[in-house]
Amino acid sequence: MGFLEYSLFAAFVAQVLFTIQVVCNHHYAVKKSDCNRDGFRPRCVLIVPCKGLDEAFDKNIESFFRQAYEDYRLFFVVEDPSDPAYDRLLDLASRYESISQAKTVEILIAGPTESCSQKLHNLLFAYRKIPTETEVMVFADSDACAGLNWLAHIVHPLRRDKNGAASGYRCFIPQKNNTASIALASLNAKVCQLLGNTPFNLAWGGSMAIGVKNFREFGIEQLWQKALSDDLSLSRAVRRRHRKMVFVPACMIASFQTTTWKDFFEFARRQFIITRIYSPLMWLFGLFNTILGVLTLWGTPVVAILTFRANCPYAWIYSVGAVLFWGLQIYRAILRQKIISTLLPEHKEQMKTARCADLFFFWAWSILFLLIMLSSAVGRTITWRNIRYRLNGPLDIQVIDP
Repeated sequence: MGFLEYSLFAAFVAQVLFTIQVVCNHHYAVKKSDCNRDGFRPRCVLIVPCKGLDEAFDKNIESFFRQAYEDYRLFFVVEDPSDPAYDRLLDLASRYESISQAKTVEILIAGPTESCSQKLHNLLFAYRKIPTETEVMVFADSDACAGLNWLAHIVHPLRRDKNGAASGYRCFIPQKNNTASIALASLNAKVCQLLGNTPFNLAWGGSMAIGVKNFREFGIEQLWQKALSDDLSLSRAVRRRHRKMVFVPACMIASFQTTTWKDFFEFARRQFIITRIYSPLMWLFGLFNTILGVLTLWGTPVVAILTFRANCPYAWIYSVGAVLFWGLQIYRAILRQKIISTLLPEHKEQMKTARCADLFFFWAWSILFLLIMLSSAVGRTITWRNIRYRLNGPLDIQVIDP
């Protein structure tokens, strides 16, 4: 056998190892999805930064009022009272505050940012308002809809000192089954399959918790004053302290979205650019794995056909390889959709079209994923919530157009 055959074998081993990791993540998600979270109820503050009115905004905000958790405070933060979210928050607070177990509900006005992203400016403003007895800070996004026990689940891992922070993740629920929204849900599912009981977990700011003590010891306030990303910068800080970033499967959170192709590409490219700046090794791993997946999926059948025509003695190897590569990718698609169905069973029917699109068109999403990753290899300017930023480095952010 020559170089090509050995390369095929190495690619197969890499794909098998990746599939094994997805299998382990699936087992972890199933095992931890319905664990009992009684007995640990630290005093916490739930901070939700808001800018504009997201799709299903009222439903999302209501979910934070309805947490089955005693002794938590609820902070909403906006940049300016002219933001349409401000008046809506006032209305929702008057409607739900009386039925909420939250001790207090506050709607804060942070003002414009100067040296970091507006989201981080809002979070830091709220952090400086927390009561002295606060033990845990929990962060959520206004485009996320939390389950009743989400707060109890997200703080639970923090009872152990080895766990630096805890995080869930989002699942995009298309409100309209247009192609762009389906593509968004499918690509997001590819990220979901990477999360589990691994040392490679990254936090997601829309469902994230950290102890106040760790927040201060890790120097996150100083990091956030110069950063753009809340979750990736926090993940970096946790790793540098050799603590564990815990993925909490029960904190997979629904995000109801309808998108266009323009918004889809802007969102996806922005996510990958931020990852490239804050976690270059993770970005490179993602790029390598995506290139490998596309090449093996399409290159192996082509080589098999060519070698059969040339009467190559090893032609059968490529035929077997093509079947195996396609089989592994189909199996991973099945597993990641099972993870989502297990963690968000109440949205299973809504996700039916997106689930079928992932299972039958995973090959197309892989190519799309690769194209977006390649596009994120260049450029440092992004637009986020109608504000343009230039990312000169993880702690060097320039607000170009507020």
